[in-house]
Parts: sequence; structure tokens; C-alpha cells
Amino acid sequence: MDGLVKYLLVFLVGGTLCAIAQILLDKTKLTSARILVIYVVSGVFLSAVGLYSKLVAIGGCGATIPLLGFGHSLCQGVFKAVDEMGFRGIFTGGLGAVATGIVMAVVFGLIASFVSKPKSKVK
Repeated sequence: MDGLVKYLLVFLVGGTLCAIAQILLDKTKLTSARILVIYVVSGVFLSAVGLYSKLVAIGGCGATIPLLGFGHSLCQGVFKAVDEMGFRGIFTGGLGAVATGIVMAVVFGLIASFVSKPKSKVK
């Protein structure tokens, strides 16, 4: 596949997923936390039925980076761990697959807390 076409597909897939979330924020009364949960659960569901892997094949990082991709990674981690460990993999596989991402989110959140000034919300 031509490099330019691949970049375009990544941009279109990732942009579409982000645009859908923005539309949900603007046009519904859903909070950002609820949309986050909807996206992660949707990623798990679409991965479980085999559709999200096809989207990843088309959109690459445009599909794996957003929250849907986090749900997809959780689901794929569970599938892999169940294949390796059996029933016990249900409980360990998902977190094992996304542990690095969770740790990095905490570390970068901590760094951001050191370099930013909090504003009090006094009313």
C-alpha cells in the first residue's frame, strides 16, 4: 500500500472515531466519563465479535490509539491469556495487555501535576 494512502486511512479512521465522540459530547447530555466508558466497552464488544481487528487492519494506529483501541487491547489480552492459562486468563489477561499504557498514563499525569498550577474552584 502506498505510504500516502496509508497515512490518509489512519487519519480518516482516527478522525472519524474522535469526531463521533465530539458529536456525542456536543449533541447529547452524556458526560465525557460516560463517553469514555461507552468507547472502551464498544472496543471490547467489537473486538469480541471480530470486527475491530478488521478496522485495525484498515486504520492502523488511527484505530488502536483511541479509547476503542484500549478496549480492543483488553479483549485481545484476555483471549491470549485464556489460550495460554485457561480460565485464570480471564482475570489476568486484560490488565497484562494494557499494563504499560496504564503505568504511562499515571506517570505522565504525575509529571503534569508537578509542572502545572492548580486553580481553586471557589464560588
